[in-house]
Amino acid sequence: MRLFLIRHPRPLLANGICYGQLDVEAEDPQPVATRLRPLLPASTQVISSPLQRSRRLAAALHPQPSCDERLLEIHFGEWEGRPWERIERGLLDEWASDVLHFVPPGGESVAMLQARAIDCVGDLRGSDCALVTHAGVIRVLLGHWLQLPVDVWSRLPLDFGSITLLEITAGNGDGRLPTSAILHYLNRRGTADAL
Repeated sequence: MRLFLIRHPRPLLANGICYGQLDVEAEDPQPVATRLRPLLPASTQVISSPLQRSRRLAAALHPQPSCDERLLEIHFGEWEGRPWERIERGLLDEWASDVLHFVPPGGESVAMLQARAIDCVGDLRGSDCALVTHAGVIRVLLGHWLQLPVDVWSRLPLDFGSITLLEITAGNGDGRLPTSAILHYLNRRGTADAL
């Protein structure tokens, strides 16, 4: 299966605001869709996070995209909508010391995000699928399938409106042949940068 992992356009939000599952508007998805559409095979299924910044791009890419809540960005709980500089420094330090398992007050951990994103991919059928989603979701999927350490995948650069192609080959189901993955490209913004 080829997974086209697409990050939504830039949110229309002041810099420095924590906005995980906050449903904010984003820049016009049409120019992004125009750039990315040539990279998607015609029969590609498109599944989106239900947040409007992803959903609107999915609709610009495909006449009938579907939504899956498992593709939502991480839930930052009480931090949502707050400036990062106003979040208690001690809590941010706790998060930095355990990126995978720290849970913001009222939110979820990165491990919880990863589990639901992997579950979503496990339910996919077909040879090509585009997931229009968020940087956190893309990073946890890449980390899992490419078996990268958390300090590597949590810092992968992912531009707004970019596409990453990951090909997953399933094992035989009995554990003797594990699932493998190949990263074909990361953070592409359109066909021009393929040259």
